[in-house]
Amino acid sequence: MKNVTIETARLVLRPWREDDTEALYKYASDEAVGPAAGWPRHTSVENSLEVIKNVFSAPETYAVILKSTGEPVGCCGVMLANTSPSTANGNAEAEIGYWIGRVYWGQGLIPEAVEALLARCFGELKLDAVWCGYYDGNVKSKRVCEKCGFVYHHTNQDVVSPLGDVRTEHFHLLTKDNYKRNVAE
Repeated sequence: MKNVTIETARLVLRPWREDDTEALYKYASDEAVGPAAGWPRHTSVENSLEVIKNVFSAPETYAVILKSTGEPVGCCGVMLANTSPSTANGNAEAEIGYWIGRVYWGQGLIPEAVEALLARCFGELKLDAVWCGYYDGNVKSKRVCEKCGFVYHHTNQDVVSPLGDVRTEHFHLLTKDNYKRNVAE
């Protein structure tokens, strides 16, 4: 499946490019960003380039670009059921993930990006359900779930994060029917 470019009021979601490396490092090297989501902060520009080449090259993974500056300030993506390691249980399900640089927290940019991804998930990708998970204590991610219409589904205890520590992970679910109902309201 080929990534597309998606526009919202304030954002452009597009595939990552190698020339995004400096901007990615600028935000992903902040220790407040990655570890909250379970991934290590970036340690060098070269590290960020490797992430662009090997991780962010996955289908449905997008740089979150501010229209006002043209700068990538975060990332969001859809892990389809056959590529998602944690929650998607069927062929018509996926999991959404996201992060944004600390200076942009609280501005509603990630909910805006997630809403655009949800429209893609339930429109073009024809999914029946989308999951969203976050680690205990990540209140900002919890708020994104709530703002975007996800409903709490379950909690997994003693989950080993990609950092190797043990955490509690909460999962929310948005079904196509609930999404359509929310959009109609």
